[in-house]
Amino acid sequence: MSAFSTAGSDADGPISVLPLTGERTVPGLERENYWFRRHEVVYQRLAHRCAGRVVLEAGCGEGYGADLLAEVAAHVIGLDYDAATVAHVRARYPRVDIRHGNLVDLPLADASVDVVVNFQVIEHLWDQEKFIAECLRVLRPGGQLLVSTPNRITFTPGSDTPVNPFHTRELNAAELTELLTDGGFGLSAMYGVFHGPRLAELDARHGGSIIDAQISRALADEPWPAELLADVASVRTEDFDLIRCDEDDRDRDGHNIDDSLDLVAIAVRP
Repeated sequence: MSAFSTAGSDADGPISVLPLTGERTVPGLERENYWFRRHEVVYQRLAHRCAGRVVLEAGCGEGYGADLLAEVAAHVIGLDYDAATVAHVRARYPRVDIRHGNLVDLPLADASVDVVVNFQVIEHLWDQEKFIAECLRVLRPGGQLLVSTPNRITFTPGSDTPVNPFHTRELNAAELTELLTDGGFGLSAMYGVFHGPRLAELDARHGGSIIDAQISRALADEPWPAELLADVASVRTEDFDLIRCDEDDRDRDGHNIDDSLDLVAIAVRP
């Protein structure tokens, strides 16, 4: 998920080797920084679950997340369907064991990994059920599937047609839970990503939503005001809150999972 735009110039900072198409986020671009940090925070906060373990990142994209996990994991396998992306990851992130393959036909043996990471990818898949079945197959007993995805309720409100043209099916918390449990997993925890106090201030500064301010200009291919660009470039991972919102504690600290920006599920293979 990104701002859905290929916009980028030297003024945006270093140009990534991979083009910014809107299908995936990339680091190092000022205009993309909000989405990059919103993704990065989940890697940072869940990295401890990968410590000392064999990890598959299914749909690794640009590779920055797999490389972050490689700091603590025993071994990280990155998998992506796009050959150019695989070549990029191989050149830029040598500690990631990058492979080319399809997420609904994982090129791994049964019970061969401890953790499967799938962040901001499942909404891109046509056959989500087959992917979940493949995760169950390659995980060892007790292994974990870590999934993040935009919350359909807040990302594409009031519509079953995703606002991002690269998304095929977005999920709410109940739908994600059903997908995982019907696929044979036990749901250990559900978290939501929320704006913290500083991002709430930026929301107020940009007409109520810094997200809408970005998306509206991207979709219309309009220039960005200097203030918006500066605020987006200033976003940090610590500006986001990751809050546990289980079924029996949905309003913890005043937050409801249905109000979250992104859903983050921790599922366990029996």
